[in-house]
Amino acid sequence: MTHRDARRPLRLGVNIDHVATVRNARGGLHPDPMRAAEIAVAAGADGITAHLREDRRHIRDEDMVRLKAELGVPLNFELAATPEMIAIALKIKPHAACLVPERREEVTTEGGLSIVGRHNRLKPVVDRLGEAGIRVSLFVEPETAVMDAAAELGAPVVELHTGSFCHAFTDGNEDKIGIELQRLHRAATYGASLGLEIHAGHGLTTTSVKPVAAIAELVELNIGHFIIGEAIFVGLETAVREMRAAMDEGRGVAARR
Repeated sequence: MTHRDARRPLRLGVNIDHVATVRNARGGLHPDPMRAAEIAVAAGADGITAHLREDRRHIRDEDMVRLKAELGVPLNFELAATPEMIAIALKIKPHAACLVPERREEVTTEGGLSIVGRHNRLKPVVDRLGEAGIRVSLFVEPETAVMDAAAELGAPVVELHTGSFCHAFTDGNEDKIGIELQRLHRAATYGASLGLEIHAGHGLTTTSVKPVAAIAELVELNIGHFIIGEAIFVGLETAVREMRAAMDEGRGVAARR
């Protein structure tokens, strides 16, 4: 990783799932996830992320169709590696498809996708999406063995799960923060050495994002819940701009190394 690369601005993907969560709590059309996506892009988001779950608890099929048709920036479609979701992705053809674990009983995605030892199960999925011109990403734990497995699957991108780091950050556990940040550094460095493009996300706030953004190998962060939550108080445009500024501040640390 060159010094010039370390100064490269991080891309920000804004996840709009929880705009749809609020809409679905009452039914109807409002608030509109498409409008949220447009505001986020105008405020500086480089892309939009949305997760179509099996139970359609937030984003719905018609949301994905509209996002693909109307967005002027890349759409990152988060999905479980099920036949139903793969078929929908192949029909919609988003810019990227991020394969994530999914359990109906979980509130949000907990942990990365298990890919070690699952080559025969996941390789056909990665190949099929890639052949359709969809950039495949794997949402995974930050471990070097996982980076090896991702490279063997032929996925061009991995998104490192930052949840454990964020939990430690929230708890103020300095020892755990250091351990988890080192895991992220080690996985990002090793994954990049294998030719993988490295993204990260899950649970990041304008405070916890700064040390993560300082990891020079990272190219993109995908952030949703915190931004949408802050938008209740300051508005979505301001929430996106504040996250963008925090990321840029963190990335500046990497540039000064």
